[in-house]
Amino acid sequence: MKKENIIYVGIAVVVGLLVGYLIFGGNAGTTATDEHDHSTEIASGEMWTCSMHPQIMQPEPGSCPICGMDLIPADNGGEGLAVNQIKMTENAMVLAGVETVRVGAGVDGEDHIKISGKVAVNQESDAVQSAYFDGRIESIGVNFEGEEVRKGQKLATIYAPALVSAQQELLTAANLKESQPQLYKAVRSKLKLWKLSDSQIDQIESSGRVQENFTVYANVRGAVSEILVEEGDYIKTGSPLVKVADLSSVWVIFDVYENQLSLFEKGQTLNVTTTSYPNEKFTAKVSFVAPTLNKQTRTLEVRAELDNKKGMLKPGMFVQAEVEVAKQEGEVLIIPETAVLWTGKRSLVYVQPDPNNSTFEMREVELGNLMNNSYMVNSGLQSGEMIVAKGTFTVDAAAQLQGKKSMMNQEGEAGEMGHDAHYEMGGAMKMEFSQEAEVKFSEVLKVYLDLKDALVASDQEQTQTLAQKGAGIAATITGLQMDDMGKSHISQLAEQLKEMASKEDLEGQRGDFVLLSRNMIQIGQQMKGLDTKLYVQHCPMANSDNGANWLSLEEEIRNPYYGDAMLKCGSVVQTIN
Repeated sequence: MKKENIIYVGIAVVVGLLVGYLIFGGNAGTTATDEHDHSTEIASGEMWTCSMHPQIMQPEPGSCPICGMDLIPADNGGEGLAVNQIKMTENAMVLAGVETVRVGAGVDGEDHIKISGKVAVNQESDAVQSAYFDGRIESIGVNFEGEEVRKGQKLATIYAPALVSAQQELLTAANLKESQPQLYKAVRSKLKLWKLSDSQIDQIESSGRVQENFTVYANVRGAVSEILVEEGDYIKTGSPLVKVADLSSVWVIFDVYENQLSLFEKGQTLNVTTTSYPNEKFTAKVSFVAPTLNKQTRTLEVRAELDNKKGMLKPGMFVQAEVEVAKQEGEVLIIPETAVLWTGKRSLVYVQPDPNNSTFEMREVELGNLMNNSYMVNSGLQSGEMIVAKGTFTVDAAAQLQGKKSMMNQEGEAGEMGHDAHYEMGGAMKMEFSQEAEVKFSEVLKVYLDLKDALVASDQEQTQTLAQKGAGIAATITGLQMDDMGKSHISQLAEQLKEMASKEDLEGQRGDFVLLSRNMIQIGQQMKGLDTKLYVQHCPMANSDNGANWLSLEEEIRNPYYGDAMLKCGSVVQTIN
């Protein structure tokens, strides 16, 4: 019986194992199949990312390991793009006003180009009034720089001990001029060497009295450009007293690119215009073409002389001149002026390789002359290619945010966009703005600082209102006098503020604030008329952990990228005085 029981138990175990295999083995196979199917979904490209930290990529939904936000499906539209290519959605292109044009050939024949320059003092007529004897300044006859003086006008009164002795010699020699005429003539000649006139010498001789103070008179007419002494100063013979600039004739100085050099020659006549007098044309004659080229900017100086007897042109004014261009041989490619981004020595455009695909790539081009708001293309483009003509700054901004090659980021790596690389680049740039443009920029700066405070307070509506206000002011600056680099950055500033004003969420506004701040810092570093100290502050966690900067009036850190969440995160990295 015991043996039979053992056999029954053994049979029961075998049957149980068989049933369990059939049941659970089948389920296990189903589970493995399910897991395989899930892997297939992952392999199909379903990835999840964080809207605040796009470097986070996971194969399944969940929470961001950095900020804890829910992950969202990743956009795989950028796969397969080159390092200098970006992809924009059709909706983004419409909102940004991006327009493309086809590169075409220009019309053969004569035309004109425009070059920019500045009015300067004609150094050939610039005079320095010097002292002709030692002494002490008793009084100054001019009150401020810019004051008009005429020839023979009193400039200063000087106490001169040496002249006191010379006058005593004159009075003694006058009594002996009959017996010693040579001595008398020698004393008078000595006084004339000190620039005393015959009438002054005759007055001393006839009065019989020694004068202690002598007046210095202007030798030329013009405007006082600099007062070099103050009352009470002791001076030596030859010491400069004042500088007088004769503004009846001025220079106009142009920086000309080397490929434009053949258009200029000495004696050439130029038609000069300025925004200060839009209905006036001035005739200037080229008097000097620099023999050497500036190695950094690849430009050289061309100087023209201009009659300014009416005094309409002031030193420092921006002007433009028209130069006739000879007939071009062969096909000449032209592109709109609005398509070009300028940064230092580089000129960049965005090309659309496939007209049916909203993918763009940055390309460096070599440009020729500017004619009728279009640039001639020397190299870098081919006839028939599509390029961005409007909204170029917006496309470049998208490239910067994606860490691609861009106007401000030649390497195309997100890590290169930190503040150290930014300052090296900003230090190499040079922009020139008129005083009126600087005043207007100060208004934009005030709006920017209020906008920064609105982001600190996480006030979306106030941020949008201020961005719209700033865009309006920035748009008015583009019509004022400045160089090409300044105009490029101010135009970009207006576009950035306009783009920021279109955003209705804090996340989008703070993203736009990254590029806006970068541009504001670069422009602010070039402004000479800022009346306040600005602190450049840096948050290493902003901009997807790539870091971002902003401007502040206070040294205390109040982070606009995170608000109360990380209010004190950041540090001061530079001061703009």
